[in-house]
Amino acid sequence: MQQDLAFIFPGQGSQKEGMLAELATEHTSIQATFNEASEILGYDLWSLCQSDPENKLSLTHITQPAILTASVALWRLWLEQGGYKPGLMAGHSLGEYSALVCGGILAFEDAVMLVQKRGEFMQSAVPVGIGTMAAIVGLADADVIAACEEAAQGEVVGAVNFNSPGQVVIAGHVDAVNRAIESCKAKGAKRALPLPVSAPFHSALMQPAADRFAEVLNDISLSAPRIPVLQNYSLALTADDTNAIKESLIKQIYSPVPWVETINRFAQQGVERVIEIGPGRVLSGLNKRIAPEMKILTVNDSANLAAALKN
Repeated sequence: MQQDLAFIFPGQGSQKEGMLAELATEHTSIQATFNEASEILGYDLWSLCQSDPENKLSLTHITQPAILTASVALWRLWLEQGGYKPGLMAGHSLGEYSALVCGGILAFEDAVMLVQKRGEFMQSAVPVGIGTMAAIVGLADADVIAACEEAAQGEVVGAVNFNSPGQVVIAGHVDAVNRAIESCKAKGAKRALPLPVSAPFHSALMQPAADRFAEVLNDISLSAPRIPVLQNYSLALTADDTNAIKESLIKQIYSPVPWVETINRFAQQGVERVIEIGPGRVLSGLNKRIAPEMKILTVNDSANLAAALKN
């Protein structure tokens, strides 16, 4: 285990048709992991990820198990190839479940079921068209928060993803988000634009989803961590208190994702290298803006895997 090395796992938005195809032709463990997930889900997840003419990968209850499975498959391949275990892990929103699986805390089969339910509950918590999200670029966090407070007017709108310095995502009721967008522009935001999402994730409107999810999570057994995970909600490292881990997962659904602070905590823990395990490189781009002194690598294709194994 290398204490100066941390792994990060992406959330929704990293999925794409054809992901991990190249690696799967070279390593049977990739598709084997997808086969495990397909047995649990009741449909062929691998085939859907490779050919998606109906754009089902954008449906939250499918997106979440797809990204989780891809990340776990890459983690297993990493270990299979002799990669070092990191001293710390973290995941962005959904990615926290990938981290918990790879950290030995949550069984993969339980995680697949949980994130499918999580996606279903989050989608059904707010009727389509009632809530939305928007990206605010080039404005200080405090100004974004103030804009949301001004725009609420009895509705819900708030900052929900602190992704990097000057990049914040807001979410809530459609009209309130639109008012906040105009307020952010007036305060000097470089960009403020709605996102093509189906629900106001991580806003207070997700409370009903959290309540339903808590009932499902209650029946799941967790293990003491083999690798500690820095959780989104609590910003605490997982320990033997599995009830605290569950509580953080429940509250994460309707609470902001403090990604900037997560990476800052990594730095405080002595992390010098970070590897993104999952499809895409969204988090790597954010991390370069948060902590440019950290070395950032990705593991999502053969070339990146080989490069990461050498570092």
